[in-house]
Amino acid sequence: MVPQGLFPLRGALTAVLLCVLLVAATAVGCAPADTGKATGPKEVVLPEPGVDFDYQLGGPYAPPDGVGAVVRDRTAKAVRGVYNVCYVNAFQAQPDATGWWREHHPDLLLRDADGEWVVDRDWDEVLLDTSTPDKRRRLAEIVGEWIDGCAAAGYQAVEPDNLDSYERSGERLTAADNLAFGELVAARAHAAGLAVGQKNTAELAGRGRGTGFDFAVAEECGQYDECGAYADAYDDRVFVVEYRSDGFAAACEEWGGRLSVVWRDLDLVPAGEDGHRRRTC
Repeated sequence: MVPQGLFPLRGALTAVLLCVLLVAATAVGCAPADTGKATGPKEVVLPEPGVDFDYQLGGPYAPPDGVGAVVRDRTAKAVRGVYNVCYVNAFQAQPDATGWWREHHPDLLLRDADGEWVVDRDWDEVLLDTSTPDKRRRLAEIVGEWIDGCAAAGYQAVEPDNLDSYERSGERLTAADNLAFGELVAARAHAAGLAVGQKNTAELAGRGRGTGFDFAVAEECGQYDECGAYADAYDDRVFVVEYRSDGFAAACEEWGGRLSVVWRDLDLVPAGEDGHRRRTC
């Protein structure tokens, strides 16, 4: 087995020798070869505070006039001419992907003391196990591929959902576990040139900014009087999604002039289908 790093050293010495020989023979200087790989970090563009946006996780459709930002599932296409945020379920398994996780990475799904999967009953999603550095690293490799796919599809940002999964874990996960995983996710997003948004969990807004999140996506912060925590942490770069009329009214009254606020139907039905609702302040 060749020791790690031997080939790069040998290549460097060979390049130097060739350069010396070429200079001696032709008096032409040598420059480092272009490897074709990008150098330095990619530019990350943050969303504008207060931009009109639409939340389209239930299915993509043409954004209404005046919309400057759209949040869509990672399986959907980005929209030209607007700021695109790519939804990724980073902390829980999508119901239709549970079989894939069980087959390929069963040890990355959280289990209880009886060996049963720990499930978010509201959404029928098994929690991902962020409890150890090794599991967080392996999860970040998987989620990181999705993030790279978002970048390749033309998105400008990513929304990793369920940062608050530790609250549904029966104390098997901690906020520190999920923030540590969030730091890996944020680093991967930034490396791909994407901004990354904290999803919900107002009590972690300050710590989330230090973890690497750039903005927030806050569901019902008007309903529960939490918008200020996100606004302070992220300099008003907050996408507020309300599902009830009173929460929407509260968000608009206090934050409509500063934050991006939209009232959507709970199922996020696409425009033109029964049940679709979208209003802004």
